[in-house]
Amino acid sequence: MSDDDPYLWLEEVSGDAALAWVADRNAETAEALAADPGFTPLKERLREGLDASDRIPYTVRRGAHLYNFWRDAEHVRGVWRRTALEQYRKDEPEWEVLLDVDALAAEEDEKWVWGGASVLRPGHDRALVELSRDGADAAVVREFDLSTREFVEDGFRVPEAKTQIDWIDADTVFVGTDTGPGSLTHSGYPRTVRRWRRGTPLEEAATVFEAEAGDVSAWGYHDDTPGFERDFVGRSLDFFRGETYLLEPDGTLVRIDVPDDASAYAHRRHLIVTPRSAWLGQPSGSLLAFDFDAFLAGDRSFEALFVPDERTALAGHSWTRHHLILETMRDVGTRIEVLTPTDEGPWRREPLVGVPPLSAVGVVDTDPDVSDEYFLDVSGFLQPSTLHRGSVGGDAEVLKQAPDRFDTTGLSVAQHFATSRDGTRVPYFVIGPDHSATGPGPTLLYGYGGFEVSLTPSYDAVRGRAWLERGGTHVIANIRGGGEYGPAWHQAALRAERPRAFEDFAAVAEDLVARGITTPDRLGAVGGSNGGLLMGAMLTRYPELFGAIVAQVPLLDMTRFHKLLAGASWTAEYGDPDDEADLPHLRDLSPYHRIEADRTYPPVLLTTSTRDDRVHPGHARKTAARLRELGHPVLFHENTGGGHAGAGDNEQAAHNSALLHAFLWRNLTKADGPESGVTASPSAAPGAPSGTGSQHRAGPSGPGSGGRAYGG
Repeated sequence: MSDDDPYLWLEEVSGDAALAWVADRNAETAEALAADPGFTPLKERLREGLDASDRIPYTVRRGAHLYNFWRDAEHVRGVWRRTALEQYRKDEPEWEVLLDVDALAAEEDEKWVWGGASVLRPGHDRALVELSRDGADAAVVREFDLSTREFVEDGFRVPEAKTQIDWIDADTVFVGTDTGPGSLTHSGYPRTVRRWRRGTPLEEAATVFEAEAGDVSAWGYHDDTPGFERDFVGRSLDFFRGETYLLEPDGTLVRIDVPDDASAYAHRRHLIVTPRSAWLGQPSGSLLAFDFDAFLAGDRSFEALFVPDERTALAGHSWTRHHLILETMRDVGTRIEVLTPTDEGPWRREPLVGVPPLSAVGVVDTDPDVSDEYFLDVSGFLQPSTLHRGSVGGDAEVLKQAPDRFDTTGLSVAQHFATSRDGTRVPYFVIGPDHSATGPGPTLLYGYGGFEVSLTPSYDAVRGRAWLERGGTHVIANIRGGGEYGPAWHQAALRAERPRAFEDFAAVAEDLVARGITTPDRLGAVGGSNGGLLMGAMLTRYPELFGAIVAQVPLLDMTRFHKLLAGASWTAEYGDPDDEADLPHLRDLSPYHRIEADRTYPPVLLTTSTRDDRVHPGHARKTAARLRELGHPVLFHENTGGGHAGAGDNEQAAHNSALLHAFLWRNLTKADGPESGVTASPSAAPGAPSGTGSQHRAGPSGPGSGGRAYGG
């Protein structure tokens, strides 16, 4: 393993030499994959599914309206729109378009990508809209008038930054953003929280809270629940530890005295706490309810709303006006309960709906200040989404039903368990044909394994069309590092223990072969971001298990990740390369440093984005360059836009997906026909260019997590 790095120049995101190298690699990949006669039909079929007009337009309620953000073939960058419930029930609702992002992009000659909006309550007449340039995490913020459907000329405006902003009232916001030296943490997120009044310069807004430069971020928000109006500020010490304070009207800070690894928030008269370690006699991953005022006065009596066991974990929860909807997972299958607080005694419990086996049920939206309405999505690997609307205690109606997007004839779903190296049982899902009848076949194994992210059943039309319809098998591995069994499952693969996640994934790969589902030469692996680190580990630690590997927007250089973009915020997950105690295990984890000249590696495709301001494109660039230098089979594709998602619109998404599946299909089925796999590209001289041209608020994003696009 060498510490020399001849490819640091590829970390210059927009450097002329680096971009010329990228252009050369993109051309090679286009020639190898996109020039294939089957590529364009595959891409068009994927694009058709992404643009389909009969997709479910998921919404969030804001007052009398349901808000939705929508992309299709006509609206490439999308439209923000709203409608009423009675219209939404129709097959073709009438929508009021609020903002046409395509028109705005053309008018301003900027590749705007929708970043979401926060609507002012209770009037719902103004919004804070976020727009990013070509899909980056950093965004501009502009105030929008919902009655005139125009930006407010003299309204709140924040230049491009990783901004945190929240309404206090019609004329005031909490804001954390880049206001000059000292205003950002080392991770690039807000360090200060200011109270900013309309019509005053942002730089003169009063600072109400300040975090440390080494923290991940500072934040502030206003709870506008009628009768329970409160202000809160806090700091994220790292991704899993933080401090929350009640901000009194006189500026006094009152610490919410929970462990720093617990999440806590106020809802009406309750304080809701989820500890990541044992606390008050309750295990990690519990959900506890306190009386908020009594807690501040020192009372620690609580109601345990959920207590996990070795097979069951908390998946999420949402409030309606009078109830809490609790989502839990048992062996990664979802269960739903309704909990109702009572004046005395334990909270009342009852089921909400029946949950089909091996399916995912999730609360899409509620309106906790007004009603007990809920919107619930039910789907499965082979079951398109159905959107239900109901009221707790009443009947539910089916609002929308997505059609089948791919042929499921002969396909089934099964859950199995592999045994990892240390004896841990690792669940995984298999979606595909009956291999007892067909024999081993091309199989795609997907994993993530980090940041408490759980991989649950869902309907994937792209994977269905590109892989399952063609006879392939898709596998989801629920490895350690994720949240499938609560905080302990995540913590088992933290920092120096990260290889446990790698061993879990390898164990699933071996189990697939033992069960006759596939063979090593027909088994491919795919992962993105933190999952890209997992793919790098498979490539360099277990190359004999796979016939091809794809790493998307990957994290690969574990000795420099903390110096690149948002990387400093992930040291709690991986360790700190500047800490001599952590550096040995990080160097050992680092796929970039484990590449050897005399090992045989399966073909690999590395993809990234020039506009990814979360995981630096240098990770993928440098790894591709090193593999090429040593003569190993590698292709590389870098989208010039798209941010961490890798795609800013459906055209880019379809192209990227077609590249991925064309690469895998070619390499995993080459034994079945005359097509050969990808061969090594010509080597490049080291060090030189190759030639010419929630329902509850979330903090900064982990490498692979991303906030969903929401309607308002």
